[in-house]
Formats: sequence, C-alpha cells, structure tokens
Amino acid sequence: MHPPLHRALFNTGRIFYGIAIAAMGLLTIYFRRLPYMMIPQRHQWLNDHLIVVYGSGALLLLAGICIVLKKKLSQASFLLGTILLLVFFFYFIPYELTVSPNYTHFGDWENAAKELSLAGGALVIAGRRLITFGTTLFALTIISYSFDHFLYAQQAAGYVRSWVPYHIFWIYFAGAALFCSGIAILLNIRRRLAATLLGVMILIWVLILHIPYALSAPLAKNEGEVVSAFLALAYCGIAFVISSIPPANFSPD
Repeated sequence: MHPPLHRALFNTGRIFYGIAIAAMGLLTIYFRRLPYMMIPQRHQWLNDHLIVVYGSGALLLLAGICIVLKKKLSQASFLLGTILLLVFFFYFIPYELTVSPNYTHFGDWENAAKELSLAGGALVIAGRRLITFGTTLFALTIISYSFDHFLYAQQAAGYVRSWVPYHIFWIYFAGAALFCSGIAILLNIRRRLAATLLGVMILIWVLILHIPYALSAPLAKNEGEVVSAFLALAYCGIAFVISSIPPANFSPD
C-alpha cells in the first residue's frame, strides 16, 4: 500500500472514531445518563448527579469533535484515553473483583472490555509512544470478543438478521475472524492486512446489523442499540487507524 492509502485509512478511521465518541457524548446529554458500557452497575448512582452526566457528555462530545476536525488531536485523544483507562482501572476492575458475583465468568467483563477498547483506540490516535500500548489494548479486547462469540454462540445467534442463513455458523465464523485478527495485530503478523480486514468486517456489521437494529424502534426505546452501533463504528475506526501505522513509527501527516 502506498502512503496516500495509509493516510486515507488513518483519516477514515479517525473520523469514524471521532463521530462515535461525539455521538456518545450527545446521547449522554440527551438521555441524561452515561452509556451502558462506560460505568459498572455498582456506580449507576453517578447518573443521579447531572453535573457528572452533563460534564461527561460534554467531554465526550468535545473530544469527538476535536478528533473529527483534527484540532488538538494528540492532546484530546490522550486526555480521552487516559480518562477511560482510569475508569477501567479504578471502577471496573474493583467492581468485577469485589462486587460482581460472577467475576470469573468471561461475559461479565464484556462492558469493561468495551470501555478498554475505546481507551486503546484513543491512545493509538494520540500517536507517538502510545501507539504500541493502545494497539495492544485493542488487540487484547478483540481477542476477548472472539471468546464471547464461542462461549455465548446460542444467545448471539438471535442477533443475526433473519434473512441470513446458518446463524450459528456466522457467529463461529465471526469469532474465528476476531481471534485471528486480534492475534495478528497483537503479534504484528501482517498487522496492516489483519487490521484492514477487521475494519471492513466490522463496517459490514455496522451496515447490515447495527444500523437496522438501531433504526428498528424510536430513539427513546432503543438507546442501547444506538450506543452499540456507534461503539461498533468506533471499533471499525480504530482498526483502520491501526492499519495505517507504518512499521517503524506513526506518521499520519
């Protein structure tokens, strides 16, 4: 691939990620509560404090706008990634280990992994020395999602569109694809190709799964599906950004 294509992938991924983060900020303000994967169940009381909710929504919105418009890109991405990491380490981990009755169940960590994916993506976009760390976080969470597909295949099969045949097959196929792409990114094995294919696969999911489900009911009744659609768009964006990273260093400009 030539440098112009790398730049196009970076900008496409950056814009996808920024739109997703800004949208989550708007949804936070609109619904007056944080997105479901941003805080563990024990800390839902934070939604009772509107100053926290509106402040968090404004931060997500502002960070997303900065990322989309490439204004103070490194600073905004670094701040966002740092805050998301702090939430993961000081809220999710203590909750899962001390409060959750099923902390040994892989699925119980799903929301924590989603939040960690977003943190990794922000650090990748921030660039420089944070790229490897952010890429590692993202790859590990992608691998964790692959396990979810195998462990909860029966439950996930119902999410596949009715016109798609062989639901279980596609769940297993998606799990295998996530695992292989996550391992390839983590171990730097044809990383660019793996990340590009991962981004394309997730974009297809956004188009044929998440958007139809998000539009299937009024916004007020479909908050979770709308958030999930933007979350998938963020994953797609992160994968495209990773696919644009040169082997030696990160030079999006």
